[in-house]
Amino acid sequence: MQALLQQTAAMAAAYLRELPDRRVAPSEEAVAALAGFQEPMPEEPSDALAVIERLHRVGSPATTGMPGPRFFGFVIGGSLPAALAANWLATAWDQCPGLFIASPVATALEEVALGWLLDVLRLPAGSGAAFVTGATVANFTALAAARHTVLAKAGWDVEADGLFGAPPIRVVISEEAHPSVIKSLGLLGLGRSRVQRVPVDGQGRMRAAEMPRLNGPAIVCLQAGNVNTGAFDPAAEICARAKDAGAWVHVDGAFGLWAAASPELAHLVAGVEQADSWATDAHKWLNVPYDSGLAFVRDPMMLRGAMSLVAPYLPRGEHREPSLFTPELSRRARGVDIWAALVSLGRSGLAEMIERNCRQARRFAQGLRAAGFAILNNVVLNQVLVSFGDAARTHEVIRRIQEEGTCWCGPTEWQGQTAMRISVSNWSTTDDDVDRSIAAIVRCAGV
Repeated sequence: MQALLQQTAAMAAAYLRELPDRRVAPSEEAVAALAGFQEPMPEEPSDALAVIERLHRVGSPATTGMPGPRFFGFVIGGSLPAALAANWLATAWDQCPGLFIASPVATALEEVALGWLLDVLRLPAGSGAAFVTGATVANFTALAAARHTVLAKAGWDVEADGLFGAPPIRVVISEEAHPSVIKSLGLLGLGRSRVQRVPVDGQGRMRAAEMPRLNGPAIVCLQAGNVNTGAFDPAAEICARAKDAGAWVHVDGAFGLWAAASPELAHLVAGVEQADSWATDAHKWLNVPYDSGLAFVRDPMMLRGAMSLVAPYLPRGEHREPSLFTPELSRRARGVDIWAALVSLGRSGLAEMIERNCRQARRFAQGLRAAGFAILNNVVLNQVLVSFGDAARTHEVIRRIQEEGTCWCGPTEWQGQTAMRISVSNWSTTDDDVDRSIAAIVRCAGV
């Protein structure tokens, strides 16, 4: 086992060492070689080192350079060195942090990380949290707490009696709500199509004045960081309107919530703390390994009411029992990676990383605008939308960029216009990476 892990670590180190200089998209040859994995399951055991060597030899070249410094698609960060190493160690520990008695270290580190996260994200002290897979499950978890609460106020126990015959819940979302919110509403039985959508402005911000009048059980979903523009819904105004009507307010802050960690950018999240629940991704701007999402709920008992489970073989002690707050009972010890990331960065390092990525997004916008291309959004955070002309032309440039390999950017549709989206959220991205990427984009657009 020791020799296997040492050699595997050497392969992983070699992979990471090559990331800054390799092409971001895998070559056609590397992808074609994956067909070699399509074979009958072996009848006999295989040597463990031979398995890993084959995985590295065939698999590593076929990866996208997603954790590298010039991957700008999908708002994906990389893995901070301390977080990656902690992830490896936690995997070796092989802990399930559902109960304190089952894994004291994993549950204790999760508890510590929760307190730090509430502080750095400027959320109410004492809020509850679930350490989950990503923003989709974070939204699902927080909205489950919302469903539990608004129906309990109406005298209905949804966990016991389900939704058949329950009082109807009015759900209000933005026209620019992220698909993960809509998917979560569908999973919760609240419907993907029966929501009420509020119009947005030219940057994708919800128009608070056009919110419908709320009465009865109601949930309002806001966005902290539009996935295309990075813009923020006017949280303070919307929260005030919703609270007057007794509605629950949920904030989808998959990446934008991390602006709160920056003194320079914290004004963008003003009013967000007045909500009842929040969702974010740690594998986006905290740069921890997949998978790692976070759901926060102001009242921990509402989260526990939605997620709690009881069994005679699941003892409860005096410590926080994570399984009472998450959809999963069996899961990996995600809090270990988050704790390591926060310790390694510190408050100042986290703020610097976020501010640097936002500065680099502005650098992208300035460079591409100077080259004659249209920037479609106000670059307030880490998102840049670029148009190279009509839809066909823009898609062609994106194809060339991905094929050329210097960087990776993807397409999007923004208020009827096709654009290339650049998302800067990696701890290792340098200004030189930005400049190299700008030069490559300009070359591809000029071919």
